[in-house]
Amino acid sequence: MTGDERPDDLAITLGVEEEFFLVDPVSRDLLTDPDPAIFEACETNRGPHKVVHEFLRSQIETNTRVCRSIAELRQALRETRRIVIEAAGRHGAAVMAASTHPFASWRDQSPTPRERYERFVTTFQDNLRRFLVGGMHIHAGFGDPDSRIRVMTALRGYLPLLHALSTSSPFNAGRETGFKSWRLTLVGGLPRTGMPGPLRSQAEFDALVAEYRRMKFIDSGSELCWDIRPSQAYPTIEMRICDICTRIEDAVCIAALYASLVRRMLRLDREGGLPTEPLTEIIAENRWVAQRYGVLAFFGDPSREGGRVDIDDLAAGLVEELAPDARALDCEAETRRALAIIRDGAGADRQVDLFRLRRLDGDTEAEALRRVVDQVLAETREGVDAPGVSDAQPSGIESSGSRRTHGGGRPGAGMR
Repeated sequence: MTGDERPDDLAITLGVEEEFFLVDPVSRDLLTDPDPAIFEACETNRGPHKVVHEFLRSQIETNTRVCRSIAELRQALRETRRIVIEAAGRHGAAVMAASTHPFASWRDQSPTPRERYERFVTTFQDNLRRFLVGGMHIHAGFGDPDSRIRVMTALRGYLPLLHALSTSSPFNAGRETGFKSWRLTLVGGLPRTGMPGPLRSQAEFDALVAEYRRMKFIDSGSELCWDIRPSQAYPTIEMRICDICTRIEDAVCIAALYASLVRRMLRLDREGGLPTEPLTEIIAENRWVAQRYGVLAFFGDPSREGGRVDIDDLAAGLVEELAPDARALDCEAETRRALAIIRDGAGADRQVDLFRLRRLDGDTEAEALRRVVDQVLAETREGVDAPGVSDAQPSGIESSGSRRTHGGGRPGAGMR
């Protein structure tokens, strides 16, 4: 991923990594031993993108090509999802874009046989063995190394909102967790995760990495798995906080907001006027609120009387604030989709709604969870437009739509 590093240039390049689960179309459980031909077919047909193994054998990761617009990124995401969906379908698997599987057990999973993963399991033990999660990482290439660090620090306060829009992991091991993103709970069991502290220059970041290395905690900066970080492989800032979005258009919305935020902060940095940042502790608290409540969140906001702000108001204000930069990036419509996600629900809301509806209609918990898997599989395919990629449900279970149960009557802060 390359970005024009001239300090007077507002050009931004983008790329997205998505981590998918490979699902048995009959049982709806994870495929613990998927056919290696899936990966071989992906490698043959990947074009300018990358498709790689993840920590668990039941996972597959896609990396889009470098994109110079949101329109290009949307097309790239369609292409990468099409590659894995077609390859998986030809070899007995379905592809699922959610950050946890509703009922799969971590005890049944096997790591991909690589020395790096074996070393991590030895070090992190059950915290890593239980790491049955997938995410979405968005790279933005822009500016010079110092400006990227300053912009990264300024972006931290916006990450809880972006995460809330992405939430897709309300279930874990057959249980409704009460969180819209259980993934972040599992991520938090590992060191060097979560919200980074404020950094002001590349030299300051390099000094921190050097200290970690001197103490033999890490071999490289790639082991700092913060919610947002400088990439070690590319001249980009990598946002890692988000769940993987079940729907492509939700992922495009978050990428558009991220790119517009980057452009705005880069402009303000050039003018010497980056906004005042909330305390890291307040950002971390908002991160938890996003993880717990998703699009029903009330965030802390030190600038407001009463100290809290509804996610509706926060998102609407941000969309308007970013309008000039979104217009320059030709993605105003994509940023405004955030308001629809909040109104209609993110992937986690649709999963919970369907599960509760099916239980009310008489399904057992196991049957309801299988229907949730079917719904996520269908949403993963939306917008892919690939020959032979059908929106039909897997055989053996009827299709069942979901309806919003938190919809228009959003509860007040005291009820959340």
